[in-house]
Formats: sequence, C-alpha cells, structure tokens
Amino acid sequence: MAEEQTIGKGRTAIFAGSFDPFTIGHKNIVDRTLESVADEVIIAIGINYEKKCMFSLHERIEAIRKVYANNPRVRIDAYEGLTTDFAKRVGASFLVRGVRSVKDFEFELDIAEVNKRLTGIETVLLFTDAQYSCVSSSIVRELLSYHQDVKEFLP
Repeated sequence: MAEEQTIGKGRTAIFAGSFDPFTIGHKNIVDRTLESVADEVIIAIGINYEKKCMFSLHERIEAIRKVYANNPRVRIDAYEGLTTDFAKRVGASFLVRGVRSVKDFEFELDIAEVNKRLTGIETVLLFTDAQYSCVSSSIVRELLSYHQDVKEFLP
C-alpha cells in the first residue's frame, strides 16, 4: 500500500515565477495555499538575465514585501536555475502553481508529473478564484507598456 502524503501542518510551499508584476491572481493563490495546504509559502522569484523585465529584482521583491509586510508566514526569495533545485535547497515540501483555465491545468499537470518523476517534488495545482482568472502578469505587463492603469489587477 502506498504511503499517503499529508499536506498541511509544518509544510513549506514554493510559489515560483517572475512576478513582473505580482498580481491579485498570484496573491489569491498564495493566500489560499496558506489557508489550506501549507504553513509557510516562499514566493520565489526566478532570475533570468536573458529575459527583459519591466522591473528590477529589487522592485519586484519590494512590491511583494509591501503586500505581505505583516505576514510572517510568507517569505520572498530569488533564485537562479531550476525551481525544483531551489525547492530542495530551501527544504520546501512541495511546489504550488496557480491554474487559470482547463487549458492551463493540462499544461501544469504535465509539468507537475515531470517534476515528480525527475526530482520527487510534488506540485499542488490550485485553480485561481473565478474573479481573478483573467488576470495574469503578462496581461498587466502588456497594459503597462501602453501606459494603461493597472491598479485593479494589483494587490
């Protein structure tokens, strides 16, 4: 009989991405992770020097710090390389990913299966609450590039 893995008490989740910028959809996933499946979340900002970001690493970290200033259960860190390597290095129990649609779910499920097979790290997939499902950092980045107001998308 396979051993059942419990997600919850004493568990640390990694929520990874570039977060350029950190949206209300991202916050929804982090908050729900803390409510239901983990005691701590590390928001891990992937550093990719080849990718041009609108905001510096420092600006991205500071924006997220403002959102979670009074929550000791959320840490913010930056990493280079593979998310799974970073998760192992910091002793994370699992990765958590936000899913906005069924199409996203199929892709994320494939990635989760590969991560599990190659590294042994589980991935928890959470559907973003419906009111945030249209929000992505790509959309916000695009609106910002056209100098549009994006306040409704940011926490």
